[in-house]
Amino acid sequence: MSTVAGVHTVLPPHVYAQEDLTEAIGDLCLAPGADRALLRRLHRSSGVRTRHLALPIERYAELADFGESNDAWVSVGTRLAEEAVAGALRQAGLRPEDVDLLLCTSITGIAAPSLDARTAGRLGLRPDVKRLPVFGLGCAAGAAGLARIHDYLRGHPEDTAVLLSVELCSLTLQRRDDSTANLVAGALFGDGAAALVARGGACAGPAAPGAAGPAVVAARSHLYPGTERLLGWDVGAGGFRVVIDAGIPDLVRDHLGDGVRAFLAEQGLTTADIGTWVCHPGGPKVLATLTGTLGLPADALAASWSSLARVGNLSSASALHILQGVRDAGRPEPGSWGLLMAMGPGFCSELVLLRW
Repeated sequence: MSTVAGVHTVLPPHVYAQEDLTEAIGDLCLAPGADRALLRRLHRSSGVRTRHLALPIERYAELADFGESNDAWVSVGTRLAEEAVAGALRQAGLRPEDVDLLLCTSITGIAAPSLDARTAGRLGLRPDVKRLPVFGLGCAAGAAGLARIHDYLRGHPEDTAVLLSVELCSLTLQRRDDSTANLVAGALFGDGAAALVARGGACAGPAAPGAAGPAVVAARSHLYPGTERLLGWDVGAGGFRVVIDAGIPDLVRDHLGDGVRAFLAEQGLTTADIGTWVCHPGGPKVLATLTGTLGLPADALAASWSSLARVGNLSSASALHILQGVRDAGRPEPGSWGLLMAMGPGFCSELVLLRW
């Protein structure tokens, strides 16, 4: 097994109440004089109370094209990445030179050199650190990234690995695009970065005080054939134009429950054995559907609802933000089980079984 030794989220300083963003986002996305009833309804029903943005809201109207938006992603993202990794390492009681693998994920910007390369020297990582930048997993990448560093640590049990997620979703918002998908994204997504430190099973020494735990026991990935247009980007001259299909809750209802139960059964468990649910907050409909299809108590996904309300959907960083919230609320009972799960473009799901 591998063990989570630290997890730390960093949010940009520009924080807004949801109701204060509604009309400003309408000014960006809608033509002058356009009806705003749908926009306002989406903002009210999103489950979001506050969001942090990469830039002050008035700056978004000044971004002339995808190049300027992506430049802002590199500039702000590099700063947040450095803070997130440094904070997770402090929490784990480790030094930058202890890191053997850095997996960096984002779906809201692109750069070569990638963000991990841009921050490695500033963080003090070793020149021989292994780097793996990942693009395309979207919201699933928080769970998938944890699963992949767990796979690595199984083969390198004396190593330390870091998962870094940087998602500045607001910079992908499309100007003068009144599509329902763009308006949903403008109501739901927030900005932030998060980092997680994990150690292999052969690492010696006690856990640092306040370490996040838990151990990663098993993981499962699943692609659903014929669902490529449910979620993702259409990439064009204006950058990343969001694709969000209204059928996502139906897929969750029809398929995810059986997949979760089968995965748990292979470990000799049922949903009743899971004491902590760390579920990516795809939105209110997805969370409500998950609760119903898995037959969970009404408060089982409380940590996900709380994260959605406080910061919005942070794409791949959400799973780590929720895991940090679980830790901050008090470490779950030793020996208890948890399940971290997320869905993303593909369409795909990622499950990670945890034990405290």
